[in-house]
Amino acid sequence: MPDTTDADGLTVGQVSTRLGVTVRALHHWDEIGLARPSLRTAAGYRLYTAADLERLQRIVGYREIGLGLDGIRDILDESAVDVPAALRAQRAQVAHRIDRLQQLSAGLDRMIEAHERGLLLTVEQQAAIFGPRWNPDWPAQARQRYGDTAQWRQYAERAASRGPEEWQAVAETVADLDRALAAAMDAGVAPGSPEANRLVERHRAVFTSYFPLTRQMQVCLARAYEADPAFAAHYNGIRAGLATWFRQSVDASARAHGIDPDTATWQ
Repeated sequence: MPDTTDADGLTVGQVSTRLGVTVRALHHWDEIGLARPSLRTAAGYRLYTAADLERLQRIVGYREIGLGLDGIRDILDESAVDVPAALRAQRAQVAHRIDRLQQLSAGLDRMIEAHERGLLLTVEQQAAIFGPRWNPDWPAQARQRYGDTAQWRQYAERAASRGPEEWQAVAETVADLDRALAAAMDAGVAPGSPEANRLVERHRAVFTSYFPLTRQMQVCLARAYEADPAFAAHYNGIRAGLATWFRQSVDASARAHGIDPDTATWQ
């Protein structure tokens, strides 16, 4: 605690330095009557006495534990105030803030991990949710390939808030779509037909579980489904030729929206 024995006649600047508070704060406390200097020079400048400094020290101490200025005024000036009760109430508020900060810290940890890993699931959880053909190395490969893109950041933001139950729901939605695509191909639905176009739109809607998908991006993705061995194995494992049928359906839908599939880019 600062020495107050020589405090009579301290200026605002000197008190600011001693207590580590701003001159602006001291002026404000003066204006609201919380801590007024007892002395003035002939020129009208504020001067603080030892008693003033002691009151300021108490104000600073109560501020450091989070009390508001009105609460501090009550403790200092109202004899009927139950100080222990006021401090217990403040302690409860601090505990609540600590709990909230711990939750924020945990959320930040999940966000960091999601940006670095993609999926916040164990290998066992991934296999249970996505099935035996799922490769647990795929998220790391995707991050290596797409980690500097806006889409990976959007994907990570969604992944950070998902646990196994949410991913199970996503997986079931994707599986339903895969079955619908296979059934349409089996039924002879032609690419470019209204039914095929509805399935293309459904694919874009389902894909928002990962990140927003534009039509041009969908064209690029459908071509990857056909050309990439891992993607092709997945779709052709559902139905032989499904990767090509879906790529053709996406191409036809893109043309109907004025997009040339052969020049589509990831944007």
